[in-house]
Amino acid sequence: MKKKIVIIGGGVAGLSAGIYAARNGFDTEILEMHTVAGGLCTAWTRMGYHFDYCLHWLVGTSKGAFHNIWKETGVIDESTVVIDHEIHSETILPDGRKFVIYSNIDRWEKYLLELAPEDAKSINRMCSDMRKSAHLEPFNDPPGLRSAGTYISSLFKIMPVVRVIQKFGRKTCSEYFDRLNFKNTLLRDALYLSYGEKDFSAMVFIFMLGWFNQKNAGYIIGGSYPLAQRMLNTYIEEGGRMSFGKKVESIIVQNNTVNGVVLSDGAKIEADYVIAACDGYSTIFKMLGGKYVSSKVRKAYDKWPLFTALVQVSFGVNRKMNGSIPIINVMSPGKQLGITKLSSGYGIMNYSFDPSMAPEGKTTLVIRFESPWELWESLDKQQYKDAKEKTLADALALLEEHYPGISADVEVIDVATPKTTARYTGVRKGAYQGFLPTSQNMMKSLDMTLPRLKKFYMAGQWLFPGGGLPPSAQTGKWAVQYICKEEGILFKN
Repeated sequence: MKKKIVIIGGGVAGLSAGIYAARNGFDTEILEMHTVAGGLCTAWTRMGYHFDYCLHWLVGTSKGAFHNIWKETGVIDESTVVIDHEIHSETILPDGRKFVIYSNIDRWEKYLLELAPEDAKSINRMCSDMRKSAHLEPFNDPPGLRSAGTYISSLFKIMPVVRVIQKFGRKTCSEYFDRLNFKNTLLRDALYLSYGEKDFSAMVFIFMLGWFNQKNAGYIIGGSYPLAQRMLNTYIEEGGRMSFGKKVESIIVQNNTVNGVVLSDGAKIEADYVIAACDGYSTIFKMLGGKYVSSKVRKAYDKWPLFTALVQVSFGVNRKMNGSIPIINVMSPGKQLGITKLSSGYGIMNYSFDPSMAPEGKTTLVIRFESPWELWESLDKQQYKDAKEKTLADALALLEEHYPGISADVEVIDVATPKTTARYTGVRKGAYQGFLPTSQNMMKSLDMTLPRLKKFYMAGQWLFPGGGLPPSAQTGKWAVQYICKEEGILFKN
């Protein structure tokens, strides 16, 4: 009989694990608490408008280990349309000044030199650091399954960027900017306001444009929901079973060996292996009762900060609104938006570049901003309703400021809060990308196994600060590679 693998969570990590497990001959079942697949990689439809919660870009759209996974799981094929935006984003400062980040490093460098010729040396240095990030490539195989030759080859490839990592691997963006010592006020203000207010890893900023510069972080037409649906279809075609509306309450352990799960309705499902591709905290401290915790895991969940939860206000506009800038970040610290006092500002995304996001002749617009979980956590039903209505009204007023007269053309508005995120995905405190990548944790990761616990693996973005779809899909694949190793099976991609 086939060995059975139960996978908790039908997001990108769970779907990836399911696809590779089924492809390698295992009896697989994905248990998903929601009614659709995708987890945080999701979207919803209102009056013909599609409101996407996740996909701004996807690392691995043209090459590399992540690209291989997207092809193997059905995300990318010959029919996939990818857009490589010329402009990464535009920042509007509180006084109205504008600052552009181009996706191409050469073009951005030229723009910066024209903007701030007095900072030529620092600009050249920063762009040189960013170009070196192209030498970093993710491994195909997980730790413990890589050959010595793989490590040697990788070492030679990354030599140009090793010095950058040594110098700035444990630095914040602010410390990196301080070292560059920019003199131009627009350049300084834009960078510090956008990236320097938190303990945000300098390495994330330095590597920010590396993927875009290689045209390897494009936007896939259709966005999140079709992406997840293609993975689901691949999983089903491989023979996997998907069970919706199934919330796992606990993981069954006997003699430190996992052999199944218990659902919220009391039903038990036996398994030879369990892969937890869901919220890390819920898995470790609730489903497993906190009985299998390493000091590394304890420190991570006690000390590592989380991404601040998001509020997303989506608008269906009965007007064609073409735009060349996919994301506009408006810096307005201290501004009140609903119940939230903004720490930095808000973003506006114009989806006119994706014709699938709105009916013909119409446009989907989205406003997103950080809103701490604590603001929403204890609201009662009426307070929550009032908070959403106030947020909606304030967001519409903001949109009117940017596009005068647009209110008359708004056909539908949808508000998603941190509680929406937690309710449908189970993610802790609405932290949509898990652990924030800081100067202290950026170079770290958590193990896919827990101490003393057998026949169990974790997958998903809670293993890596910064999270995201690519590492989620990759760890789903890696979990199955480890299981194949245990079972003495030659792994198939």
